[in-house]
Amino acid sequence: MSDSAGDGKLEVKQASKEVKESENVAEKYSAMTVSRNSDINVGEVSSAFTAVPTHKSVKKQIHFANPEEKQEFSKFPTKAGRRSLSRSISQSSTDSYSSAASYTDSSDDETSPRDKTQLNSKGSSDFCVKTIKQAEFGRREIEIAEQDMSALISLRKRAQGEKPLAGARIVGCTHITAQIAVLIETLVALGAECRWTACNIYSTQNEVAAALAETGVAVFAWKGESEDDFWWCIDRCINKEGWQANMILDDGGDLTHWVYKKYPNVFKNIRGIVEESVTGVHRLYQLSKAGKLCVPAMNVNDSVTKQKFDNLYCCRESILDGLKRTTDVMFGGKQVVVCGYGEVGKGCCTALKALGAIVCVTEIDPICALQACMDGFRVVKLSEVIRQVDVIITCTGNKNVVSRDLLDRTKNGCIICNMGHSNTEIDVASLRTPELTWERVRSQVDHIIWPDGKRVVLLAEGRLLNLSCSTVPTFVLSITATTQALALIELYNAPDGRYKQDVYLLPKKMDEYVSSLHLPTFDAHLTELSDEQAKYLGLNKNGPFKPNYYRY
Repeated sequence: MSDSAGDGKLEVKQASKEVKESENVAEKYSAMTVSRNSDINVGEVSSAFTAVPTHKSVKKQIHFANPEEKQEFSKFPTKAGRRSLSRSISQSSTDSYSSAASYTDSSDDETSPRDKTQLNSKGSSDFCVKTIKQAEFGRREIEIAEQDMSALISLRKRAQGEKPLAGARIVGCTHITAQIAVLIETLVALGAECRWTACNIYSTQNEVAAALAETGVAVFAWKGESEDDFWWCIDRCINKEGWQANMILDDGGDLTHWVYKKYPNVFKNIRGIVEESVTGVHRLYQLSKAGKLCVPAMNVNDSVTKQKFDNLYCCRESILDGLKRTTDVMFGGKQVVVCGYGEVGKGCCTALKALGAIVCVTEIDPICALQACMDGFRVVKLSEVIRQVDVIITCTGNKNVVSRDLLDRTKNGCIICNMGHSNTEIDVASLRTPELTWERVRSQVDHIIWPDGKRVVLLAEGRLLNLSCSTVPTFVLSITATTQALALIELYNAPDGRYKQDVYLLPKKMDEYVSSLHLPTFDAHLTELSDEQAKYLGLNKNGPFKPNYYRY
């Protein structure tokens, strides 16, 4: 019993000693970290936790066995060097933040591509890209995209022997991404000569543009163009001695507008225009209504394959990608307003609601407004909720949807972005005034600061969010790109008189063909009508299966 008592006293004494020693360690550690800006001696901290000092610490000199070891040790940064290194790491992390997964975002070369003389491996200089040296990397990007664009590759293989675009000289103005590069190279394989530029100053993947230039496609585009660069690139595509375009593939209508205004003789000889955006189609209908459209045009934007897949399903995924990459926002419980409940708006609302956001919708069309109500969304006026919302997303195709008056009334920290093609939906010009401060915090992310300290977060300067700040699903772009390729083939090969000087919708049969090319990806098997069934429905067994007025 006495032995047990003695052991107990010994244990208590030992425990007391350990507690005291732990307090000494904690006191020493807290003393070293009292200032956030002070330098911490890692060696001292390490030794404090591994051995409790029993006497006053003495700085020890490090002894090296030979001069080589001392020289090697000297390579490590000093305290000042460590601070400098820390700053450089932090800065590089910010600079290399990729808004569109582009290899070239962190490039240190600030020289304008317009001031460079570059040659591809064939000796041609008929292009203007950030740097041709990135062509190999861009080629790998294109090869990855091809894997999920099997329908377009299938079309390329089926029609390559016929060369249905032989003699076509296509000038294009679209986003220049790996997926669009697959489309361009398909057009070339089908016999076309192509010259290309970008429809958005932020969406170009520089390495992809370089890869296209390396193959001989005349590309004039780079990420981060100025407005002057944008129009210069369009002009360089059109204005080439000994070469005149006879087909236009446009996204937004800027290229068509430039040719119409600056090169009327070229415009008169165009055999067809293919347009894929709301904005561009609206411009075409205006020209047609005024009697100034002297060539047939194909409205791809309102084709089923574009509306239901690119606009709806693509935006349903890419809206979240763009917002997450730029702001790291958590959507659960956030108050979000989506302006416009067309196919793009429907996709955005569905995605945001699924992540727990509280979504409201603004609409001018009572049919779309009723659809929003039936889908469980409140339909409001933006002015009614502007002071409470955390995120505003525009997708109307209109102008000044978010005016300066509304911007003045937003709450602090409100995120504002655009999912429409044009940058006219948010009145960004009204924000460039002396009393407001612009602060760039990330690539494509600006804080606009009011005199009272309130700030809003503006993404991509009001331009298209998903292609400016992120990427879009390759498979969906395959559907749109295949539709565009078929529309070009149709217009170029159509006999005289089939299409007049007007705007046409894609033939229903073509929409169905594009869809059928993509079904094997899902191992989908269509049911075939019997002769009796086809007769009963009044249909051809091979389609089209719906009348033109049918709404999917």
